[in-house]
Amino acid sequence: MLPIAYHPIYKHPLPEGHRFPMIKYELLPQQLLHEGTAIPTDFHEPCMPDMANILAVHDKTYVDELLSLTLDARAVRKIGFPLSAELVERELRITQGTIWGVHQALQHGIAFNIAGGTHHAYSDRGEAFCLLNDQAIAAQYLINNKLAKKVLIVDLDVHQGNGTAEIFTGNNDVFTFSMHGKTNYPFKKELSDLDIALPDNTTDEEYLFVLRETLPKLMDEQKPDFIFYLSGVDILASDKLGKLGCSLNGCKERDEFVLSLCHKLEIPVQCSMGGGYSPDIKIIIEAHANTYRVARGLY
Repeated sequence: MLPIAYHPIYKHPLPEGHRFPMIKYELLPQQLLHEGTAIPTDFHEPCMPDMANILAVHDKTYVDELLSLTLDARAVRKIGFPLSAELVERELRITQGTIWGVHQALQHGIAFNIAGGTHHAYSDRGEAFCLLNDQAIAAQYLINNKLAKKVLIVDLDVHQGNGTAEIFTGNNDVFTFSMHGKTNYPFKKELSDLDIALPDNTTDEEYLFVLRETLPKLMDEQKPDFIFYLSGVDILASDKLGKLGCSLNGCKERDEFVLSLCHKLEIPVQCSMGGGYSPDIKIIIEAHANTYRVARGLY
C-alpha cells in the first residue's frame, strides 16, 4: 500500500490565469495511476480538519480572518493568490491530508500528500502561496497526541522553510532542518535548528555530498521517531524560481537517499510535495513521480 492524500479541490481553487502552479496536482495522480505506481485504492480524499489542530500552531486572529475572508489587502498580497473560499477549503483539506498521512505512516511506514509542503506559512500569517503550514500542524498534532516524542522535519525544497522555522523556535520536540538555495526566496531567512544554504548552480554531486554527510549524523543525534519530508523538486536546474543546478536523476537520488534511510532505520515518514516550477510541466511531473516510484520500490 502507498497511502496518498488527494482531493479534487486540489486542482482548481484559482481563477483562470492563476492555475499553472496547480496543474501538477491534477496531472500527477493521473501519471501515477497510468504507469501503475499507484492504484485507485491508494488514494484518500481528506475531510475538513478539526480546527483545534490548526489553532495549536496558528494564531486564532489570523485563522478567523482567513476563514471569514477578511484578511487585509497587504496580507493577501503576501500570500500571492486571490483569496477565496475555495482556496481556503483547499488549504484546510491539504492540512487534513497530512494529518491523515501521519496515521498511515505510523501503520505502513510512509504516506504522501499530493500537495502540501506549505512551509512559508507562519504562525500568524500566510506567505508565498502558503496559507496554513500542513507539516507543522501535523508535527504538533503528533506531539500533542503522544504519537511521537521527537519529530524531525527534513525540508529539501529550494526555498528555506521560514514559516516552519518560526513556528518551532524554542520547541525542543521538533527539530527543523532546511537545505536550500542561499540566494533564493526568502531573502530574509529565519533560523531553523539547522540551515544549510547552498550556492547558486550547486550540482548533483555537490548537493548529494552535503546531504549524505549531514542527514545520517542528524538522525543519529536527534533520534527522531517520526520524520516529515518536504520533497520539493524546485532544486532542478530548469526551475524558474530556483537557482540550484540539479538534474532529474540527481533529484531522484536525493529521494532515494532520504527514503532509504527512513526505511532502513524504520522511522515513519510523511512526504509533502512542495515546490516545482520548471517551464515544462512534463519535467515537474516526472520529478515528483520519481519520489513515489522510489517509495514503491522500498515499501
